[in-house]
Amino acid sequence: MTLNVYLAGEIHTDWREQIIAASQGLDVTFTAPVTDHAASDDCGVAILGEEPNKFWHDNKGAQINAIRTRKAIADADIVVVRFGEKYRQWNAAFDAGYAAALGKSLIVLQLPDQDHALKEVDAAAQAVVREPEQVVQILRYTLTGALPESV
Repeated sequence: MTLNVYLAGEIHTDWREQIIAASQGLDVTFTAPVTDHAASDDCGVAILGEEPNKFWHDNKGAQINAIRTRKAIADADIVVVRFGEKYRQWNAAFDAGYAAALGKSLIVLQLPDQDHALKEVDAAAQAVVREPEQVVQILRYTLTGALPESV
């Protein structure tokens, strides 16, 4: 069985790289949003033309990014959404809700101090984890039935 996993959310740390590296040897295909912040912000105007109003500049980018995001979430078996500590990630919350609405298996990766703010998101998830390694352990268990060696 191959798992298609979409890694959504926070783009300011290396959590994606940690999960991908630790998943070597597992039958997993990963996809993710564009994590180059400038490219993600400016894709709309780069493709559709300049926009003097910042609202419409951002709107064009959001619409173009939504094409990629919708396709990736629709194709995913599992959606992992990481909420970082530095910024409010409205896009991450939206991705989690969209995945839940599509009936996708959802893993939320968050810090303990975010538990209250994310309680509704967490209620829709199949798992809430604290560390990228826990995501890998879930993927390994899903594919092989193997528990972590420390258990």
